[in-house]
Amino acid sequence: MQTILVAGAGKSSTYLIHYLLSHAARYNWRVVVADGSAEAIAEKTKGSPYAVAAAIDITSGAERRRLVKEADMVVSLMPPHLHVLLAKDCLDEGKHLITSSYASPEMKEMDEAARRADLMFMCEMGLDPGIDHMTASHIVHSIGRVASSITSFRSYCGGLIAPESDDNPWHYKFSWNPKNIVTAGVDGAKYLENGRHVEVRYEELFANNKKIQVDGLGELAYYANRDSLRYLDIYDVPEIETFLRATLRHPDFCKGWNALVQLGLTNEQDNIGDSKTVAEWLSRKAGYENNGSLKEHVANKLGTGAKDKVIRMLEWLGLFEEERIANQPQSSASLLLGLLSAKWEMKPTDKDMVVMQHEVEYLHRNRKINLTSTMVLKGDNREYSAMAKTVGLPMGVLARMVMNKKITLPKGVLIPNMPAVYKPVMTELHHHGINFAEKVV
Repeated sequence: MQTILVAGAGKSSTYLIHYLLSHAARYNWRVVVADGSAEAIAEKTKGSPYAVAAAIDITSGAERRRLVKEADMVVSLMPPHLHVLLAKDCLDEGKHLITSSYASPEMKEMDEAARRADLMFMCEMGLDPGIDHMTASHIVHSIGRVASSITSFRSYCGGLIAPESDDNPWHYKFSWNPKNIVTAGVDGAKYLENGRHVEVRYEELFANNKKIQVDGLGELAYYANRDSLRYLDIYDVPEIETFLRATLRHPDFCKGWNALVQLGLTNEQDNIGDSKTVAEWLSRKAGYENNGSLKEHVANKLGTGAKDKVIRMLEWLGLFEEERIANQPQSSASLLLGLLSAKWEMKPTDKDMVVMQHEVEYLHRNRKINLTSTMVLKGDNREYSAMAKTVGLPMGVLARMVMNKKITLPKGVLIPNMPAVYKPVMTELHHHGINFAEKVV
């Protein structure tokens, strides 16, 4: 019997674990699910005879290394800094590794060692990053085969709430790790625009967001996502003039989040001091000194009116209320996270929605051609969400192919931009309803 170790049983693990367990009987697999919560493991494995629960502290070296040693391969949905611990164990024990997170500098440092050990450490194998790389690479390689030059590549992706479950003024609910939403964009962003390198500071990232049209959904706003420039060589687009990776949100969300940033409410480095209530915390952050109403003071600070939509959005979050602060969080970001976790929680029957769109401009025989490739996927409910499906299934599919020796494995610390990986994975994802519609003009 072969063993697959899945590290992490959080929101995004549902489809991954279900997929592996659904194939376990046929392939004689044992699926070990490791997480700090025994309850989360039980919720995801649902009593399957092929599942083994391992409720451990993943930072505990002895427990973690024992599980890695007993596994034939490791699939990780842990936070990025914990991938590194698993990767080091995989190097020591000679095990392949698949993760959903960005390939961190610490992971990249293991590239040569992984190659020497004949191992595949496939990073960025989820949604974004993941499906975006696979579909983008397919487009780039297809255009290259007809001797065309790509001049512009823009890739957008967002985890949103489906219209039928959209019942709040932010048009947003949590479908994955809430902390990642609160800290999104803190390092700013870099991208290429008309041949010019552009850098955007965090404080400016959510202001004056541009918009795109998505068939069937209308207008969505976007903000630049991290460092797009690091993918220029990976995507191999030497003649490109514009290259952007961006995150999609509802336009109102970006306006509201920009207000939170300007007020310093997303700050991870500050200390809320002895603020006793939410309103007192907001007062201190906004520099309010009991002159006039707090709401009008905040509106003035943001350069808007007290009846503006953004103020109503802040009010909906409860920021002006004298609600006592529980558990005394240390930073503004942690206090905000607590407030949002209650306000933006998906109901059991709520449906989320994942939207990805690539916009590519290229020259073919001196003619400018625009290609748009779009995927819109709705979840079934809170547990079987579109986010869990698009993050987990690519990892599960690749894990199955590795276990069954269905592909020639690339070696080293990688992302899924090679045809040997993305072609068979995207073919199977198509059968699971993850499809892209293309339009060429």
